[in-house]
Parts: sequence; C-alpha cells; structure tokens
Amino acid sequence: MTISLRFFRRLLCAGMLCLALPSFAADQAAPEQTTALMKLQDLTSRASELALHAMGLIGIRYKYGGNAPENGLDCSGLVRYLFKEVWGKELPRTSEEISRVGEKIDTKELQPGDLVFYNTLRRGFSHVGVYLGDNKFIHAPSGGGQVRIESMDLSYWKNRFNGARRINQAE
Repeated sequence: MTISLRFFRRLLCAGMLCLALPSFAADQAAPEQTTALMKLQDLTSRASELALHAMGLIGIRYKYGGNAPENGLDCSGLVRYLFKEVWGKELPRTSEEISRVGEKIDTKELQPGDLVFYNTLRRGFSHVGVYLGDNKFIHAPSGGGQVRIESMDLSYWKNRFNGARRINQAE
C-alpha cells in the first residue's frame, strides 16, 4: 500500500473537522462567515465520506466486470459502488460512460471525491479512479491487482491522464 501515515492523518483530521465545525459556527461566526464555513464543511464532508469509505476497500481484489466488494471490483465498479453506497447515486457502468457525467474540471481544481480518468487500453477514458487529495487517487488497477492508492505524479499515470470530472450530489 502506498498511502503515507501523514496523508491518512490529514484525511482523518478532515473528517474530525467536519464534526467540529457546526458547533463552532453556531457560537462564533457572522452570517457571511457562516456561509463560508458551511461551504468548507460541505467540502470536508465530501472528502471524508467518499475518500474514507474508499479507503475501507483497499485490498479488495480486481475482477473484470466486478461491482461488489464480495466478488471483486473493476475500476468503474469501484466508482459506482462508492457513489451508490455513500450518496445513493447511480452512475453508468463503464468508465467511458462515467466520463460524460458531471462537470469537467481542471487538475488545479481537483478536490477529494472528484473522478480522474486515464487511457490505459489505448482508448480514452478506459480507466477511472477517485481523487483523494495530495495528488493521490484510489482505483482498482487490473487483473491480479487489488484496490490501492497511487500517486498521480508517477510517469505512468501522468502520461495517460485524460481529465477529471466532479459529480455533484444533487445531480
């Protein structure tokens, strides 16, 4: 597993910050600060919900066409499973179809919970993962592999990057 302890602590702290913000906001903030605090809380909540749930799937074996942890997951099965479990949101079956959902975003705008797409089969959008922050993403790699966290800075992933999308909870 390639996750650092420091990165895990950041994710954990993000989840704890989410729990601490409502009481602080109620006691201390002016109306305009409350709005900004609520946006921060939403972002933190998004990060903690999807990212922490995804991290619970580390080690699940890859299975082509797999869409449940008990039987194994492929990349799009992992993404579909996460969004269904955490948000109750149905996504299309393939990574290419998922690449048409939500809002296209620039890499500079990436936030935890966003989707990152790669060309791993000599065709665009053939692989998908969930961005965790700190230039890391979680995905179900390929046959013989397991769900794991990797760095987007590795040359393999940099050379195959196709883009990113943000799925909004309300869509």
